Amino acid sequence: MTVTAIGTSLQGRVVLVTGAGQRIGQAIAIALGAEGARIGVHFHRSRSGADATVAAIEAAGGEAFALQGDLSDPATPAALVAVVIARYGALHALVNSAASMLRTPLATLTVAQWDEVFTLNLRGSFFLALAAAKAMPEAGGAIVNISDHMAFESWPAFIPHGVAKAGVASMTHALAAALAPKVRVNGIAPGAVLAPPSWTEDEQRRFAEATPLKRIGTPDDVVGAVHYLLTAPYVTGQLLFVDGGRHGAR
Repeated sequence: MTVTAIGTSLQGRVVLVTGAGQRIGQAIAIALGAEGARIGVHFHRSRSGADATVAAIEAAGGEAFALQGDLSDPATPAALVAVVIARYGALHALVNSAASMLRTPLATLTVAQWDEVFTLNLRGSFFLALAAAKAMPEAGGAIVNISDHMAFESWPAFIPHGVAKAGVASMTHALAAALAPKVRVNGIAPGAVLAPPSWTEDEQRRFAEATPLKRIGTPDDVVGAVHYLLTAPYVTGQLLFVDGGRHGAR
């Protein structure tokens, strides 16, 4: 029996990470860049955060640049892909992390809020995935979509967000079939790996107590999952829950 190394290296690979100027997207971009991937650091409004992401990657010996784009604009997906290819000559992977988490209580929910959530959280990711897949090499590429545990739980104040993120999960399965064998498509459904800024310590404690692993997650938990899915050559069409066991273990 011949045994080969598990997974593949990201060294020299070109990866576009959306929403990389803050929170989970920033953590993903910095980690992949530190491993040797060349990173397109996408941002919309978080210019200072994106610049900090680039600086952190370069300080670790990596290579990155920031590029701005509003994913609610239908022209943005193709434009972002073109900018990355013009800079690095290729695109091997995409991490769809950009999203909003808009609180939308039913009593005040508007059509405009619904459309805002779906445009960024679902439509933008879908068309960016299509644009990226077209540009990826015939040898194969990889896409990782960030869904959310809220897609599989009842959060009354975030219903449009949860429904849109459930769409991201469905989109992941469908694109995995449609883009195979050239492009692998997987997803991650994180739990509360970064507590919302509005959460009190008591709210964080109660959430942790209701989670089988009894803690709030960390960005590193999601980073490890992204790395695995980008480098696992025989894995596609999967949604990996990184939620401390909230889904399926209770």
